[in-house]
Amino acid sequence: MDTDLAILLAIATVWLAAGLVVEGLPRLPAARPLRQRTGVLLALVGSGLAGLAGVLLAGLVEAEPTLADRTAVGLALPAVPAAVVAAVTVRRLRQLWIGAGAFASAPETPAPPALRAAAAHPMIALPVQVTGLVMLPALVTATGLVPLTSPGMIGVVLTAAVLVVGTIGVRHALRHSRLVERAITVRSRSSRTAGVLHV
Repeated sequence: MDTDLAILLAIATVWLAAGLVVEGLPRLPAARPLRQRTGVLLALVGSGLAGLAGVLLAGLVEAEPTLADRTAVGLALPAVPAAVVAAVTVRRLRQLWIGAGAFASAPETPAPPALRAAAAHPMIALPVQVTGLVMLPALVTATGLVPLTSPGMIGVVLTAAVLVVGTIGVRHALRHSRLVERAITVRSRSSRTAGVLHV
């Protein structure tokens, strides 16, 4: 296997693994595993960003044609959501990691509903999963089996990307809304109980 292709495959694997990890964050019932899983996700996202940036920078520095040169169209797709990950998602993940740490002193401490709602925020899951999925066209281009540089193929890839992003975004938005409503309900019940006890 070509070294450049192996590097790109490793980067895509990291992003796809991050997409699987971020999918399960809101399902974790306890604070300690939520903190641990968030730490793993931060490491995966950092590695994915570093790898993608390294491949793109290598295309600018190297005089000879590199992987980035051969897959310019494919790498342009993941570069956009990866930039969103770097600008928005990493900050939210750090806040989630710190927030989960406040409740993670005991192994079975339940994760508060507000924390699970924060873990389900679309700007955490959506950019990570989209980056992983749109790495696939870069892999296809790098193999040379299916050329994605023709205008027709570029149109197909972009249309598919828009549909996938829309579907994933709606799904995460609905899940986040459901968990936020649950957190508000729990908070209002706690407030009423505290008021009764206070009286």
